[in-house]
Amino acid sequence: MAEASISWAEDQFTCPVCLDLLKDPVTIPCGHSYCMRCITDCWDQEDWKTLYSCPQCRKTFTPRPVLGKNVVFAEMVEKLKTMRLQSGPVPAAPAVHHTGSGDVQCDSCTGIKQKAVKSCLECRSSYCQNHLEQHENLFRGNRHNLMDATGRLREMMCPRHDKLLEIYCRTDQRCICMLCLVEEHKNHDAVSIAEASKEKKRYFKETQIKIQKIIQQKEKGVQKLREAVVSYKRSAQTAVEDSERIFSELIRSIEKRRSEAKQLFRDQERAAVKQAEEQLERLKKEINDLKKKDAELKQLSETQDHDVVHVFQGLQSVSFSGSTDNFAVTNHSFDAVVKSVCELRDALQRLSRETVEKLSAEVKIVQVVLTPDYQTRGEFLRYSRLLTVDLNSVNDFLRLSEGNTAMTLSNTHQYYPAHPDRFNNWSLALCRESVTGRCYWEVEWTSRGTSGVDLAVAYKSIKRKGIGVEIDAGRNDQSWRLYCSPDYCSFWHKNMETVLPVANISSRVGVYVDHSAGTLSFYSVSDTMSLIHRVQTAFTQPLYALFGLYKDSSVKLCRLNH
Repeated sequence: MAEASISWAEDQFTCPVCLDLLKDPVTIPCGHSYCMRCITDCWDQEDWKTLYSCPQCRKTFTPRPVLGKNVVFAEMVEKLKTMRLQSGPVPAAPAVHHTGSGDVQCDSCTGIKQKAVKSCLECRSSYCQNHLEQHENLFRGNRHNLMDATGRLREMMCPRHDKLLEIYCRTDQRCICMLCLVEEHKNHDAVSIAEASKEKKRYFKETQIKIQKIIQQKEKGVQKLREAVVSYKRSAQTAVEDSERIFSELIRSIEKRRSEAKQLFRDQERAAVKQAEEQLERLKKEINDLKKKDAELKQLSETQDHDVVHVFQGLQSVSFSGSTDNFAVTNHSFDAVVKSVCELRDALQRLSRETVEKLSAEVKIVQVVLTPDYQTRGEFLRYSRLLTVDLNSVNDFLRLSEGNTAMTLSNTHQYYPAHPDRFNNWSLALCRESVTGRCYWEVEWTSRGTSGVDLAVAYKSIKRKGIGVEIDAGRNDQSWRLYCSPDYCSFWHKNMETVLPVANISSRVGVYVDHSAGTLSFYSVSDTMSLIHRVQTAFTQPLYALFGLYKDSSVKLCRLNH
C-alpha cells in the first residue's frame, strides 16, 4: 500500500519534461509545474519566436513569464525522496536511446538528449519514447497529428503566421498556411499538401521512368561503344599484322632484287674480267713470240759478211705474222647502272611516301564513334536551325518564292546577276549557312510527275561551271545526295548509286548532320521519325545544304520551332 502511495505521489510531482521528480519546482501561469532548468531550457529555444508556450497545454505567454520557486512543491518533493529511500532501491529505469549522428533529438529531454521517435505537428516538438507516452496521456481525448521524427519541423511552419504549411499554391508554386490562402493567395489555384505531394510524386515517378530509360539507352550505348572499341582494336591489330606481312614481303622482294642485281654485277664483272684476262694472255704470248723473233733478227743482223750463207738460211727460218694494229681499250663503268638504281630508289621513296599519306588519310576516317540514336522529333529539334538560300548560287532556271525558302523549276530564264558561284548548267542551289557540329533541318518536297528532287549536302568547293555530270550532286566526292520521287528513291556519292525503298518516304524529309562524328542521316518525318538512309564517313570541310530540282517538282525549307 505504501508503494502505491509513493507511485501516485511521484506522478503528481514529476516534471513533464525530464520525467523525474521536480528539481527546484516552478509553476507557470497556466498552472503546470516544471523543473526550473527544464522550463528555462524549453523557453530558451523559443526565444526566436518571442512567444512562449507551456509544453503540456501549449498555452502561450508574452512576455516571457518570470519564474519563482514553488516552496510547497519543493517540500513535498523532499518528502517523496525520503520516502523513496526508506522504501528500498528504485527499479532500474528503462533503457534509453541517446542520439547519434543524423538522429532527431527529443525537445523535452534536458541534459543528455534522447533520440526522438515521433514529431507532433500541433505541439511542433519531437519526443523520445518516454516523453511520447506522457504526450499521449496528456492529449488522450484530443489526439494530435504525429509523424515520424523529423528535424525539419520549423520548415513545415509558416514563417509569417506560425501555422502549419498545409496548402500548396500552384500559382506561386509554394507551400502556404490557411491564413496565407485567405489573405495574399486568395483566388489562387491551391490544393492540399497531400494532393500536391501526390502530383509531385507522380511527376517524380514519370521523370524517374524517363531517366531510367535514358540510363538504359546510355548503358546500351556504353556497351556498344565498348564492343566497338574491342572490334576497333581487333581490326587495328589485324591491319598492323597484315601491313607488317606486306611490308616484310616487300622488304624480302627488295632484298631479293638487291641480291639479283648484286649477282648480275658480279657475273658481268667475272665475264668481262675473264675476257680481258684471256685477251691479256694472248697479247702476252704474242709479245713473247715477237720478242723471240726480234732477238733472232738482231742476231742475224750482226752476222759477219763472210757468213752470208748462214744469214740467208736464217732469213728463211724467220717469219712474222703478228698484227701491227694499234689497241684501244674501252673501259665501260657502272655509273649508268648506279644511276638506274638511284632512280629506282627515288621512285620507291616517292611511291611509299604517297602511299603512307593516302594510308594516313584513310586511317583517320576509321573512327570509334557512338552516334546518338534519337527516337523522337523533339530530340532532333534541339539542333534545328533556319537555313537560307545563297542567291549567288541559284541556277537561272530556279524560281524562288515565300521569302526565298521555296524553289521550283521554271521553263523561263530568271536572269539572275552573273556570279562565279552560280550553277550555270545544273538546276542546283546551295544554302548560305555552313553546317558544323550537330545540325538538323527539314524540307517539304512535291512532284507532280515521275521526276523528283535532290536533297543533298556538299562542300563549298564543289564545281559550279560546266556541263559534265561530275558537277551534279552526288556524282563527285564533294557531295552526298538523296534523290526522292513518288516511285523511286536512291542515294548518290562519288557517282555510285544505292537504291532505297520508297515505302517509308513522306513528303517531309529531315536531314541530320553530326559533322565531327561523320554522320549524315535522312529521315521520313510524319507522326514518327523513320530512318531512310545513314552515311558514316569523315567530313574534311564544312557542309552546306544543296538542292536540285527536276520538271514539275519543288522544295521548301521548313521553319521549325525548338
